[in-house]
Amino acid sequence: MTRPPADTSDVVVIGGGAAGLSLAHRLTETGAATVTVVEPPDGPLRPPERTWCYWDREDGDLDQVVSASWSRLRVHGADGRQVVVDPAPFTYRMVRSTPFEQHVHGLLARSPGGRLLRATADTVRDVPGGAEVRCTLPTGGLLTLRARRVFDSRPLPALPPARTRMLQHFRGWFVRTGTERFDPAVADLMDFRVPQPAHGLAFGYVLPLAPDRALVEYTEFSRAPLTTGAYESALGRYCQDVLGLGALTVERTEQGVIPMTDARFPRSSGAAVFRIGTAGGATRPATGYTFAAVQRQSRAIAAALRDGHGSVPAPHGRRALAMDAVLLRALDTGRINGPDFFTDLFRRIPAERLLRFLDGATTPGEEWGIGLRTPVRPMLRTAAELPFLPRRSRPPARNGESPR
Repeated sequence: MTRPPADTSDVVVIGGGAAGLSLAHRLTETGAATVTVVEPPDGPLRPPERTWCYWDREDGDLDQVVSASWSRLRVHGADGRQVVVDPAPFTYRMVRSTPFEQHVHGLLARSPGGRLLRATADTVRDVPGGAEVRCTLPTGGLLTLRARRVFDSRPLPALPPARTRMLQHFRGWFVRTGTERFDPAVADLMDFRVPQPAHGLAFGYVLPLAPDRALVEYTEFSRAPLTTGAYESALGRYCQDVLGLGALTVERTEQGVIPMTDARFPRSSGAAVFRIGTAGGATRPATGYTFAAVQRQSRAIAAALRDGHGSVPAPHGRRALAMDAVLLRALDTGRINGPDFFTDLFRRIPAERLLRFLDGATTPGEEWGIGLRTPVRPMLRTAAELPFLPRRSRPPARNGESPR
């Protein structure tokens, strides 16, 4: 049997989503390693354009690919009262996948050690001195890539065992209205003025792009996704009955499903093969936010490779994951009221501290103070029972990439 031809680089990154592109960006930026990025060829395996949102300080280093930002954040409680906060020095930012992809592809093209390969990654395995990736090219030919390390961002075939499993699932419309309806300076992170499901919670999410343009989403935290028709119906009611947008045009849509679980995601699948992105546990279990954690982990990996270290840091700390496990369980059991819980966080906690908390960047003392502003009894009851709950397997949920 003839072996397919092989070529070699320091690092192979599998997948051109947020995690794969971000790691390639940091590796080419620092010159830490030669890198080959394997992306699916044009066709059904390539995902549609997506949006990724995160908060960052005003001097963030992704300014060239940020398509919109907001200096104020707003939450609407189920009672109709609103909370508007100034998160300075943070701003809330949107990155569209196409400009980000073009930017990173340009960096790869200009880097002496960078390469973009359009192919389907078939198998990944450890070999002496590193790992190899066997690929199928668009022509049908085979190619083997060898590297000291492989970083794989593809979805897992099944979610790991967990005590609690919820999904963040959503559908969004990019709308244009007949008149000016939006304040481009204010992002609505959670609008609970929508009918709440029997289990979990639901909210609207509005990111204005111009006075007459916005991304409007309907999102649920619950155990199962809806049909497209149900999302469309919920979006229509939200746009008209709650936002009062009047005549509008839907220019584009996006839809996704993200796991919210206390499962322990594997950070590696071999001595030289590492998981990144949602597959490696980068999605924050209690919020679904992923992009900021991916940036932190990508910087840390690039720095480790530059300095000659082989470790791959965890995307989230143990304290943050422990707190998320308690919150997820409390939401899933109905012990706390989700809309009231999240609205009260924004009402009672300074915005800058809350955003650092959601990013896992607060001190134990700050976290203690935040915990005292939550429903203490149900949270303590949930924390007490968690160690005794078994982790169980379940068939995999459909994975999507979060715009959060």
